[in-house]
Amino acid sequence: MKKLTTAEEQIMQVLWKKEKAFVKDILPELPADPKTGKKPAYNTVSTIVRILESKGFVAHNAYGKTHEYYPLVDKDKYSNMFLKSFISSYFSGSFEKMVSFFVKQNDMDVQEMEELMKLLEEENQKEK
Repeated sequence: MKKLTTAEEQIMQVLWKKEKAFVKDILPELPADPKTGKKPAYNTVSTIVRILESKGFVAHNAYGKTHEYYPLVDKDKYSNMFLKSFISSYFSGSFEKMVSFFVKQNDMDVQEMEELMKLLEEENQKEK
């Protein structure tokens, strides 16, 4: 599975949230460009959705000339792949190094650490 560009990921976030949508339904959900304050053009979004379709992330139902798009890739599956790639690229594949980094950089407090440990223990129990 390929990593999505920022624009592709923004559109996928909308499709994951809505489950299916026409381009006209995606447009209002997208953020404006911070420099110009403008939202992306209809044709731009349409092109990106077609790129997502060619990458296997999206499919469509045709209603005449109009297409309703829906995600083929589950958000959790993509998130898991992205996180594994991120940890591999920046923390030598070590979850421990990543957590250590965030603790040092973000002043993670004891309560947040306890919550993280609880989540890890719950996931570990599920795997057994």
